[in-house]
Amino acid sequence: MASSGNLQNPAQCLVKNSPGKGRGVFAATSIPRHSIVEISPVLLFTKEEYEQHGKYTILDSYTFKWKNGSMALALGLGSLFNHSDSPNVSYTIDACTDSIRYIAARNIEPDEELCIYYGHNLWFDPAGAKAAVPKDELDADGWGGLTNLQPEIPSDDAIVPEEDLPFERFKPPPEEETAESIRTVQAWAVDVPDQRSIGPMLKWLKHSEVDADELGHLKRVRKQGETSTFLLNVSPEAPALPQDIQLSEPFLVKVPSSAALTTTSLAFKNVLWPTTYAPRRKGEADDWSMGKVVQEALRRRQQGELPVAAYVPTPYEASDDSSFMAHDTRQSAAHPLRHAVMNVIRHIADDRARSEDEPQTARNGTNYLLTSRILFTTHEPCIMCSMALLHSRVKEVVYLIPMEKTGGCGGSICLPTLPGVNHRFGICRWKGGTIDEAGLQLGCVNGFIEL
Repeated sequence: MASSGNLQNPAQCLVKNSPGKGRGVFAATSIPRHSIVEISPVLLFTKEEYEQHGKYTILDSYTFKWKNGSMALALGLGSLFNHSDSPNVSYTIDACTDSIRYIAARNIEPDEELCIYYGHNLWFDPAGAKAAVPKDELDADGWGGLTNLQPEIPSDDAIVPEEDLPFERFKPPPEEETAESIRTVQAWAVDVPDQRSIGPMLKWLKHSEVDADELGHLKRVRKQGETSTFLLNVSPEAPALPQDIQLSEPFLVKVPSSAALTTTSLAFKNVLWPTTYAPRRKGEADDWSMGKVVQEALRRRQQGELPVAAYVPTPYEASDDSSFMAHDTRQSAAHPLRHAVMNVIRHIADDRARSEDEPQTARNGTNYLLTSRILFTTHEPCIMCSMALLHSRVKEVVYLIPMEKTGGCGGSICLPTLPGVNHRFGICRWKGGTIDEAGLQLGCVNGFIEL
């Protein structure tokens, strides 16, 4: 092609030299955000053809992973876009039409180079090598389609065997099953020499500012012979004590940081301090809401948003509708933190702030947002969203598509199983229905192919 460039359709692009990169694609005119830049047909190689021949040629650096193990070479402008850590073009793979659709991620100025994001593991110096797409970075992170998902919804009173459930529950390894694995915190305590002072101490604690929710899983009093030790709180400084009750000076003791989930754990924790036994209950009612959240994601895709949605249904025992739905708004808000999970938590917080029945006068941390609630989402929450759910005290998370590279619920890491976190929530991977590879695909978002 001529060095001055050749006009291409449909977005009026030029192919010309890019300093330090070789050939590149440039805008001939202004391109508005969300405009289609190019729809590239692809040339498909079977898995056998690629393994025997294609991977040993220059095509190896230009191919995309396709369905059924095939590899695809983008024609048209598809193989000419250069890499950028801050790309202005995103792309989606359409296996139905065997094409790749390239879309402007923001407004693009005339003569600006159009670039996509190749991934983190570049095989060249970004300042100047050939433009190519690493095949192991594309469509290999778990993004899938939800178009054909049609979960079967049982009646409210149906008893479904665990093996027939449309999801599989994530089962973390046993925790705190040895004396060394018990997680502890330092708490203030006092000795109470006179047993008759226990009642007045409990009454004083109830009406004081000393009591702390962090110790709700522990017994308040530990008896040792004629002396009882009274647990106070975990404040940084020793709390002020009542002057009319005979007590020792406050001192620090090491106590378990959470309730015991098993009898083995209970035995070890009771050695440190009397602890409550609170095993996880089985067979608790789940709301069959994945179909609803999938439809929301599909609807938002038609509006130009990323097809990710999150839904918190009304609790089973509630008499009024208190469900909340939210979708990903990173595109429309141009904000990298507007994930669907973060948005639904914000919706719940805003609703409570407006509620006259729940005035926001309680101390911070005493009115958690998602206590006893289940959250359904199309994709496994990322690490940021998983930590927000942990802080919100969600009861359970049910997701459809795993995120092996970015997920915080078992993909990249499982946050609720980490030592030191102060909450545990259940995790379920939905297994009902089918995922059509030609369904929802998410391209680059501000340089990242991730949730």
